[in-house]
Amino acid sequence: MHSIVIFASGAGTNAAAIINHFKHHANAKVALIVCNNPEAGVLEIARREEIPYLLIDKRTLHETLLLEQLSSFSPSLIVLAGFLWKIPESLVRAFPGKIINIHPALLPSFGGKGMYGERVHEAVIASGGKESGITIHYVNEHYDEGDIILQARCHIAPGDTPETLAVKIHRLEHYYLPRTTAFLLEQS
Repeated sequence: MHSIVIFASGAGTNAAAIINHFKHHANAKVALIVCNNPEAGVLEIARREEIPYLLIDKRTLHETLLLEQLSSFSPSLIVLAGFLWKIPESLVRAFPGKIINIHPALLPSFGGKGMYGERVHEAVIASGGKESGITIHYVNEHYDEGDIILQARCHIAPGDTPETLAVKIHRLEHYYLPRTTAFLLEQS
């Protein structure tokens, strides 16, 4: 049985998409949710779905105890689904090739520290680009620089706003992140 650990900071819509995708799979399940925001909607999802969760702070993220707790779940894959903090090198080293992230733009453009959520969509619209999309990539020791696994694109229409672009991006995220997670688990 594959064990998936999800890291999330916000509403948890990507986490919910993954949870729903794996609800009826006999070979994989979401075993743990790790969150850094006590007000995050993803915690309500975890409670409703009866999935254990860990609430962490900056200090905890770098502690050996977190590594031990994660290891106890034997994760086949750790999915950063809207997690806003950089993953420390100790975790990247402990789970090589097992941590993936979803980014709401076509990397390498519009990535890096501070580029998340509406900030990304605002920058994409301001650039005058004709398309945007998502990037699912492996996590390394730098923001948004790990090897790209998949990119999916969407057209930016005249008159699109950061809000309308976000709707398009969420549609791509909710479709591709669970399926990419399943594909990677099948390959392991």
